[in-house]
Amino acid sequence: MKKQTKTVLIIAIVLVLAVIFIYPRWDQFMGKPENAAGTGQPGTSSQGAGQPIPVNVVEIRPERLENNLSVTGTIIPNESVNLRSEISGLVKKISFNEGQFVKKGTPLLYLNDDELTAQFQRLDFTRKLFQSQENRQKQLLAKEAISQEEYDIVLNQFNTNLSDIKLVEAQLTKTVIRAPFDGVLGLRMISEGSVIGPADVIANIVNIDPIKIEFSIPERYANQVNVGSKIIFSNESEGIDVEGTVFAFEPTIDTGTRTLKIRAQSPNKERKFLPGMFVRIKYILGVEENALMVPAESVIPELAGYKVFIVNQESKIEERKVSIGTRTESFVQIVDGLKEGDLVLSTGVLQVRTGMPVTYTKIN
Repeated sequence: MKKQTKTVLIIAIVLVLAVIFIYPRWDQFMGKPENAAGTGQPGTSSQGAGQPIPVNVVEIRPERLENNLSVTGTIIPNESVNLRSEISGLVKKISFNEGQFVKKGTPLLYLNDDELTAQFQRLDFTRKLFQSQENRQKQLLAKEAISQEEYDIVLNQFNTNLSDIKLVEAQLTKTVIRAPFDGVLGLRMISEGSVIGPADVIANIVNIDPIKIEFSIPERYANQVNVGSKIIFSNESEGIDVEGTVFAFEPTIDTGTRTLKIRAQSPNKERKFLPGMFVRIKYILGVEENALMVPAESVIPELAGYKVFIVNQESKIEERKVSIGTRTESFVQIVDGLKEGDLVLSTGVLQVRTGMPVTYTKIN
């Protein structure tokens, strides 16, 4: 019984060993090909890794690049003044309408000048008397009939009278309020018959042709600001782009906001833009006519800088170290490392390696 058990165990062990040896090689015994090395997929050739992969490329061409900065700003008037009287007085006549456009020097308001007119007339009569006395004394002095001192007294009286007349004339001028510049008058704050003083506002006058656009830019762009630079601005009410020109900027940076305040001008003949309006501004920092631009996804940052992949004449991948310039929303300027006509990868930049063959499609 023990001998039969041994025989059975030996046969079982032999069968197990045979199965272990034959099963992995069953495909060879049946005439089937081996699996491709390293793929684990039946029927795959070991040369599959060398097949070209499809990619998209962009052909580099010089193009016009505008270095734009998008900010917001406010419309302010070219000139704006609250009209006030220099002297106190009774309002005798108002000669303007609210909202009226007036030219510089136009009389707008008259104060009562009766007392000043009477003073002027009295001084004018006195002037004639002193002038006559001065002429007579001069003739007598020439004949040495009077002393120099006597003549000087009369001459001083005459000159004092002339000064008093000029003082009254200046006061009379202040009784008429005139437009200080061409502009549109605002709402009237006083009425005829009221007594006003220097603190009382008569009306506001603004000049809005041209208008000014005030805005600020980050301090890192301060060195690129120049008088004469162009801006494009628009607001929601008009919905059209209008061009303006930078005419001035602050000589210092605002330490609170770290920005530089700038002012630009633009014609406003139709008065579509009013002071206080909010506008969106595209500030053109500079223009380059022959810039080389690549898609932003083509540029790969590295510790030492940036690189891109290009396709050479043999349809193989090459790596290029590049220096970048201005960035836009979708593109990056290349200032060094590429030339016109290079084919820069815009897809597959993470899968390709130097020397790898590819099939490419040009895109615009």
